[in-house]
Amino acid sequence: MPSSRTGRRTGPVRRLDDLVTIVKVGNVRRAVTAAGIGNMMEWFDFGVFSYLVVITGKVFFPAGNATAQLLATFATFAVAFLVRPLGGFVFGPLGDRIGRKKVLAITMMTMAAGTTAIGLIPSYATIGLWSPILLLVARVVQGFSTGGEYGGATTFVSEYSPDKRRGFLASWLEFGTLAGYSLGAAVVTALLTTLGEQDMVNWGWRIPFLLAAPLGVIGLYLRFRLEETPAQQQQQESGGEDEGRLAGYRTIFRDHWRPLLLCVAMVAVFNVVNYMLTSYMPTYITADLHYAHTSALVFVLVTMLIIMGFVVRLGRASDKIGRLPIIAAGSGALVVLSWPAFWLISRGSVGLVVAGLVLIGLMLIAFSSTMPSSLPALFPTEVRYGGVSIGFNISVALFGGTTPLLSQALVTGTGHSTAPAFLLMAAGVVGLVAAWFARESAGLPLPGAKPTASSRAEAREAVREMRERDEA
Repeated sequence: MPSSRTGRRTGPVRRLDDLVTIVKVGNVRRAVTAAGIGNMMEWFDFGVFSYLVVITGKVFFPAGNATAQLLATFATFAVAFLVRPLGGFVFGPLGDRIGRKKVLAITMMTMAAGTTAIGLIPSYATIGLWSPILLLVARVVQGFSTGGEYGGATTFVSEYSPDKRRGFLASWLEFGTLAGYSLGAAVVTALLTTLGEQDMVNWGWRIPFLLAAPLGVIGLYLRFRLEETPAQQQQQESGGEDEGRLAGYRTIFRDHWRPLLLCVAMVAVFNVVNYMLTSYMPTYITADLHYAHTSALVFVLVTMLIIMGFVVRLGRASDKIGRLPIIAAGSGALVVLSWPAFWLISRGSVGLVVAGLVLIGLMLIAFSSTMPSSLPALFPTEVRYGGVSIGFNISVALFGGTTPLLSQALVTGTGHSTAPAFLLMAAGVVGLVAAWFARESAGLPLPGAKPTASSRAEAREAVREMRERDEA
């Protein structure tokens, strides 16, 4: 290596652009918007289906037994959860092989098609048994596409985000989740108020599902305008060969089983709290506290609106104090505050019910604000989409979809209305263990990718920090 006149060793000079990826602010905004619309659509459908469950039961299933209609509708709803892992297994590794952008366009089209199709299915009174069969097929399509959506969205936004702002930018995905649920619930509530139940059964229920078509077109347009993520471009330019579909699965389960387990554990605590609030609480408030079903749904909607603004604020805070302290604090709060939250709800008065729901919601945002940036940081670029999608959807199927069932079983088995709190407390213990074993990712480059910055000054700072870490 040549020496300078001062005696210091010198080497080849590398340009700043070779060391750091500098992303344009406009590209980052488009990436967040395009990815967030998919999340919004998924939870718009969730909110619509939850609020219309009584009405769609009358539309798609035989009359005569209201309980049987509800059970059949819930079973059809649950099918999407069972199919999600299959979608994750297909779309996740495919996104690592052919690119995030292409697969996210496919999941967007598939999701919009499945949701729109529900709004076009004739009723049971019109075509008989074919009506619930077609509904089942549409739900399978929705679940399959959703299996590839969340892992791809978090990967896409995380790979586009500057390292110093990844928590804030990725948290907008969960803002989209809450916005989608709230929008779906608000649309259904407005239609019920305007049309009345009979017109909703006759034709009004179709409107929310048909809204998925224009939302899907907008999302697809935004996604096609995007370039592939910088990390994926680096991976493709490095000359890595496509070893086939099975190679991706082998790599994930053989070489990355530890981060995969961490992903499952983190998503478990996230989803137990999430589905406790959004899926079980309306049933709990109706069955155990004897409120009208619509009132119970409004309570949950109010909670969502209250906590919505805190998600991105906590995401921004995670860039400064780290993701793991927030995850650990949320997990600890679940252990300590879950029973008081259920005690408040079980008192039955409107104010205490909403207070208890908001308390659960505030614990939820400790995870919804940090997971979109924490999960992609568990895996290197070549298996990131696949690792997150597989881990996320296995956990959702095992723990998210079963939370209402386990919660009701606890109430029935113990005879205590506060018993579901123990499920939240157990989830909190899992979250504490996961936070202990995880590696802090705030402010650091994603594994297998160059540091990412939004300006040359920020890039120079990233190089300095990178050299300090190397020396240490």
